[in-house]
Amino acid sequence: MMSVTVDREELAAEQLGLETLGQVLTHVQRDNRLVVNLLIDGLAPDLASVENLRKSPLLGHTVYIETVEPRQMALDVLFEVDQQLADADRIRVEVIDLLQRNNPMKAMQRLSGCFSIWQHAQESVRKTAQLLRVDLSRLRVEKASLSEFLAEFCGHLRQIKSALEMRDFVTLSDTLTYELTRSTTGWVAALNAVRSVIG
Repeated sequence: MMSVTVDREELAAEQLGLETLGQVLTHVQRDNRLVVNLLIDGLAPDLASVENLRKSPLLGHTVYIETVEPRQMALDVLFEVDQQLADADRIRVEVIDLLQRNNPMKAMQRLSGCFSIWQHAQESVRKTAQLLRVDLSRLRVEKASLSEFLAEFCGHLRQIKSALEMRDFVTLSDTLTYELTRSTTGWVAALNAVRSVIG
């Protein structure tokens, strides 16, 4: 006896001639679906040995699979990044204000939240592009490619980190005020460029 459920619907694995987990996963991916959750007998399997996992027989097991359509998932990720970047920009403005009011300790505490958002945004855009095989060097953001924009943004983050380490709050404030204000509009253009390719 075996039971295979994909997106809350029973899959007739036996009638389809599917005998292993790998065959089921291949069948699911043919419909351009991406597996986001997998349970075997109610437990998440160890994904360290994917090859052995793919060879696992279905017989005697209950398999539950959740999938998403890659483009929709990418659009959802970009929407989330957009929201987080708006939060980071609000915090960036607060940090500038705190620095101008000579409160660097509180400014640095607030800034740490921005760093994780900015790093997450970069990683999300890169991974989304990788998932959908989008060449970031071919997308334009203002006068540069999206790859160049991300590299420039990394440079701004290094400037901020350096200013923090040297406790140079004037440079920190300037970088946040000028370079990152331009980067904010760049991020809007970057996300729109990726969205336009995704469709």
